[in-house]
Amino acid sequence: MFTCYFRKLGLATMLGLFLAVLGGIAANYTQKLKTVVNIQHVKYVLQIRYKIYSKRPLLQKQDYVEIIVTQTKGNRQHVNLLVAGSDLDPVLVKNPQSTASVAIICEHAGQNIPIGLNNLGLSQAERNLHIAYDIGAGKVATLLSEKLQCALILQRYSRLVIDCNRAPGSAQSIPSVSDSVVIPQNVHISPTDRRARESAIFDPYAKECQARISQNHIRFAFSIHSFTPKLGDTDRPWDIRFLHRHSHNQGDQLVRLAKHLWPNLTIGKNQPYMIEDATDWFIPVCAEPRALPHSLIEIRNDHLLNDRGCHDWAERLFNLLCTFMEDHNDPDP
Repeated sequence: MFTCYFRKLGLATMLGLFLAVLGGIAANYTQKLKTVVNIQHVKYVLQIRYKIYSKRPLLQKQDYVEIIVTQTKGNRQHVNLLVAGSDLDPVLVKNPQSTASVAIICEHAGQNIPIGLNNLGLSQAERNLHIAYDIGAGKVATLLSEKLQCALILQRYSRLVIDCNRAPGSAQSIPSVSDSVVIPQNVHISPTDRRARESAIFDPYAKECQARISQNHIRFAFSIHSFTPKLGDTDRPWDIRFLHRHSHNQGDQLVRLAKHLWPNLTIGKNQPYMIEDATDWFIPVCAEPRALPHSLIEIRNDHLLNDRGCHDWAERLFNLLCTFMEDHNDPDP
């Protein structure tokens, strides 16, 4: 794959120049501006993406056209979804050298969208909703990991691009509708584009989680989420919820401790849903096979709308988890 930037040239000139260099690999091109143009030939796919930073109708000094060539094998196209220098790496690991016995995961921390997906066809207001990411969860997870001095895995792309807490290929992995909001770019996603998202975002995240949890010093794992106070017409009154499903994970003990420490809070256990293979990934695939004490922890997101709220909940969870791990005779939380 390579990327070329040509400035101060008309679109037709740029395409003609590039096609000439390719020596006729692509036999035709368009002079009409489109967000993404795919021109297929036997061995290559040419993608032309443009960005217009000026309101002027013609390309100016600060405008550019990005040209990406991806090679194909047979009929299968190998699409490079993330553009180097423009798109973030999908996974951010904080405190990676930590030998603490606990790992913190935040699958829905980010709301980024790869540049080539055109914001999935959503407005900024829609991209700020709970459907796009877990509001405040990344901040709480970061503060908590700093207090615990443990490793934290943050997934940086919107769950609407691909939900990294769902098995690839599942119905909820790349939703076409979320809380009554249609996601235009997901409605008719092709198998090739679906696989591109899995390869670029889910696979690196999954690899990092599995490698981290397999380390011998990891004896506890907690996944941090947030949830909306109202989904559709249904109110969700809990301040915090804990999700688990097997006795070996010690989830019941964690909930009992939380109720003891926070008698004035409304605490949910496996409400209104439970951990399921079809709707979860980290707990079934990473935590349960190692029989680690663990829980998926969800905080109601109206508690996390500012820094004070995030700090307060990080402190609460720190006290809870430290006590829980000490009760399990762990010498190094």
